[in-house]
Amino acid sequence: MTSYVYGATVILVSILCYYNSLNCGFVFDDISAIKENRDLRPHSPLKNIFFNDFWGTPMHKEQSHKSYRPLCVLTFRWNYAISGMEPMSYHLVNMLLHAIVSVMYYRMSTIILSDVTAFIAALLFAVHPIHTEAVTGVVGRAEILSSAFFLAAFIFYVKATRRKKSTGWMYLIPTVLAVSAAMLCKEQGITICGVCAIYEIFVAQKLHINDIRHLIQNVASGKSPSLSTNWWPTEATRRLIVLCLSTLGLLFARLNIMGSQLPVFTKFDNPASVAPSPTRQLTYNYLVSVNLWLLLFPDALVCDWTMNSIQLIKGFIDPRNLWTLLSYTIIGWLSWIAISTENRRKANVLIMGLAFMVLPFLPASNLFFPVGFVVAERVLYMPSMGFCLIVAYGFHLLSEKCSKKMVWCFMAFFILSHSMKTWSRNFDWETEYSIFMSGLRVNKRNAKLFNNVGHALESEGKFDEALNYFQAAVKVQKDDIGGWINVGRTYNHLKSYKEAENAYLIAKSLLPKAKPGESYQARIAPNHLNVFLNLANLISKNATRLEEADSLYRQAISMRSDYTQAYINRGDILIKLNRTKEAQEVYERALLYDSSNPDIYYNLGVVFLELNKPAQALAYLDKALEYNPDHEQALLNSAILLQELARPELRKIARERLMKLLEKDDQNERVFFNLGMLAMDDRNIEEAEHYFRRAIHIKEDFRSALFNLALLLADDHRPLEAAPFLNQLVKYHPDHVKGLILLGDIYVNTLKDIDAAEHCYKRILQLDPVNIQGLHNLCVVYVERGLLAKAYACLNEAHKLAPNEDYIIKHIQIVETRLAKLKAQPSSTREKDLAFQEFDPREFGGRSLRQNKVDFKSMKTSQVGGERPKIVQTSKDPVFLDSHAADNFQKHEGMKRIQNNYATDLDDPSSGMS
Repeated sequence: MTSYVYGATVILVSILCYYNSLNCGFVFDDISAIKENRDLRPHSPLKNIFFNDFWGTPMHKEQSHKSYRPLCVLTFRWNYAISGMEPMSYHLVNMLLHAIVSVMYYRMSTIILSDVTAFIAALLFAVHPIHTEAVTGVVGRAEILSSAFFLAAFIFYVKATRRKKSTGWMYLIPTVLAVSAAMLCKEQGITICGVCAIYEIFVAQKLHINDIRHLIQNVASGKSPSLSTNWWPTEATRRLIVLCLSTLGLLFARLNIMGSQLPVFTKFDNPASVAPSPTRQLTYNYLVSVNLWLLLFPDALVCDWTMNSIQLIKGFIDPRNLWTLLSYTIIGWLSWIAISTENRRKANVLIMGLAFMVLPFLPASNLFFPVGFVVAERVLYMPSMGFCLIVAYGFHLLSEKCSKKMVWCFMAFFILSHSMKTWSRNFDWETEYSIFMSGLRVNKRNAKLFNNVGHALESEGKFDEALNYFQAAVKVQKDDIGGWINVGRTYNHLKSYKEAENAYLIAKSLLPKAKPGESYQARIAPNHLNVFLNLANLISKNATRLEEADSLYRQAISMRSDYTQAYINRGDILIKLNRTKEAQEVYERALLYDSSNPDIYYNLGVVFLELNKPAQALAYLDKALEYNPDHEQALLNSAILLQELARPELRKIARERLMKLLEKDDQNERVFFNLGMLAMDDRNIEEAEHYFRRAIHIKEDFRSALFNLALLLADDHRPLEAAPFLNQLVKYHPDHVKGLILLGDIYVNTLKDIDAAEHCYKRILQLDPVNIQGLHNLCVVYVERGLLAKAYACLNEAHKLAPNEDYIIKHIQIVETRLAKLKAQPSSTREKDLAFQEFDPREFGGRSLRQNKVDFKSMKTSQVGGERPKIVQTSKDPVFLDSHAADNFQKHEGMKRIQNNYATDLDDPSSGMS
């Protein structure tokens, strides 16, 4: 019963410590592993999880970090299926998993310690501040989940060893399965095989130092190796063989998945990895003492220890080497006590405590192979198990030798202080800004922290403040390529283009130079190639430098042939250079390297629109949606293309796609506008009006929405309601010819404001001197004013421009008839004088007055009698597409190509990855 109370208490304390983590968002590596990881999306094939790394990059690719954790990614996918991108659910799972691991740790500790001491160890483990990165950072789930299987494997194995005269296959098989699962969550999980082997040898079989001496003496003297007791159970041998074979099998499978390649890291991720000997060895061994210090005194916690966070140890006289010696001395001393003491309980605790602390740490120690970080707090999640065992046992020994009350008070204070530190540390993980600022308060030597604070400010539009941090980053580390890229991008946001270009050129000059016979890819971080994209995007704003921008993209591709973003952006430049066919070839080549990239399929759709092949364009847009059903540009523009095909069965699909966009963003004016266009297709006037009004409410200068709503209202015999929208249209867009025609029509026919109508038509002729509708309607205005001779000359000018327009010929005949009647009147009247008033034909684009005499003598009365010329109205087609490009779908501008306009130097996921 007591054990249940202890277990429940551990769970409760664990949850209380991390309850405030539920308010945290996605920060740091969460962005790459969750928000930008396509493997979490339901449309992504489930099998991709088993072929891609933790960050969604195919394992076979060189830029993959080889972190193969499919079971962990699977839990992220379940999270996404339940709650999408809501951070709370992800943090809730982490918190509950940590509580489960804590109670499992208590159960494991009871195998080695007394219940009370195991309870103390479990409490310390549950509240230790070093775990905040693993628990509060969502990507830390890899550590937590792996630890759960890690402990499960150990507990199963212990049960197998307790089966007297039996191998314990009933528990040994679950052990192997749990080890496999632990490794599929995080690479460190495989180290439990070593921990189990040590348990078998030193705890289950009680191997002592005397046995080891006897074994060594036998081997040295040429005798057969045997123990002093001459007893070693066959069952133990079988279990160890199973552990050994399991380890080798899992390692072989892991290497096969990696393609027998280690991930490539740069000096910015792990400076010691590229340092010469003995600097590399001295620094890596010093890191052991740094990690041990973090376990002992978890006060100065930092989310990122890369770059120059810990300066290299360049010689043996560096005083920090003393800390290295002290750390190894402590570990060696504890190891000696463990194997030499006659106290079996003490031996078991120290042996297993060291096993749990040292073995899981080795894969992340840099001692055997480089990893993508200098120090990472979350990788201490497993090693802290051994640390807490040893500390709790030390507390037990103190309580036997000193005042129990005093020791209990000290331990209570120790756990309480750790709990408070954990609680307060969780607040640091709330936002990107808060976590990186907390890091800067501890470590001002890491340029990446300055960069990431700048990114956080930049995302909030605080470009001036962001620039200060980016500039601080390049002062801390002058060769920080990413920092210079960030400086340039921020200058670009601030429209300081010259300074931006200079910063990009500095970043470009810092790129490592290619060496004969050496792969360039292996010597440069893919993010650093963004300098070519950013610089090319900047100079491509100048139409005279498009060829120069194309050259930069080609240079980036030559450095890394699989750099798909360079292909994407180069295709955009080629289209601007009217080299559409070449752009198609570039996009198709990009598909060779990333056949599941929806942006490439989308851009190919745009290319085929440029080539006037809508069927092929729609096929590629649909393909983009197949890989990413939430691709906003593909959803919008495929819906517009479906609408333009004018097939009723396709309008339903178009509407579904637009409504999907509306669910994601109910303030997208383009979606409302195109829903209005679909409603016009369906002759649903009320619904179309509603959507157009919503679009204008969001964007009051929305050109196409203003015109189409006005046209809709005019068609519905509500011209007075249409007029305000047309006035709003010409206020923001005084060059909108069709809007001016429709407004002039309303002024003439409804408002009877001839002056305003004349102003509209004259404005049209200023914009387009050969606009037939504008010229004709201006002629009609002259008729309304009684200026028949002027109207007659005006109509003849229109007839010259459009000789086949019947309505112009008919109106010329009407005016001829009226002029002939007036001419035939013997006396002068006001009407007659007005009709034959002199005029300057240049007002409507005619020739000079002398050259434009009207021969009134030849006029004869026509049969059209008293008809009046009528205003020619603009198109009444309810699916009228505004002639201006950008407001609605159009092949050249309305459909935007995906382009990495300002490639953010997002930190490489390896910055915190093991």
